[in-house]
Amino acid sequence: MTSSFEFNTYPARLSDAERDKALKVLRDGVAMGRLSHDTFIHRMELALAARRPDELAVLTADLPQESRLSRVVFGTVEAVSGFTVRLRRAWQAERLPKLLLPHPGNGHPLRIGRDPANGLRLTHETVSRTHAELTRQGGVWVLRDLGSTNGTTVNGRRVIGAAVVREGDQVGFGRMSFRLAVD
Repeated sequence: MTSSFEFNTYPARLSDAERDKALKVLRDGVAMGRLSHDTFIHRMELALAARRPDELAVLTADLPQESRLSRVVFGTVEAVSGFTVRLRRAWQAERLPKLLLPHPGNGHPLRIGRDPANGLRLTHETVSRTHAELTRQGGVWVLRDLGSTNGTTVNGRRVIGAAVVREGDQVGFGRMSFRLAVD
């Protein structure tokens, strides 16, 4: 008895690395002004749906590819730049004034802003009248931006809505920065 087997031969699935490489070329193309935002979005969607390497190649064929040397140089510059930002933040952390977290048993939120009715009044022009609120919820501290004009940050990242904070975090209200501390 003989039997025949039928095998469907589909092209190998694209690897995440291949897809990421094409997306990087597209991001670089829009950053250098070679692609409009709409074209970038369209090609990005096509890249995410692509099944074969030739489909990706078509999406990036009109964009210049970086040489190996330029990738190494730019990668090194990015790494050094990121290091200097982290170093500057670490250096500033010890020099920042401390903001003591309220006693957990208080139960009332600490309002922060320029308005004299706030629990913490900051008289700086970049601080909104009611800028932010610090509360204790479920055993953690939560910092909530109250629609401030110049933003609230935690460790250099802007707070959208609310963020969990802890001792040692750097918090910013407008251009005023503090390091959270426990009494």
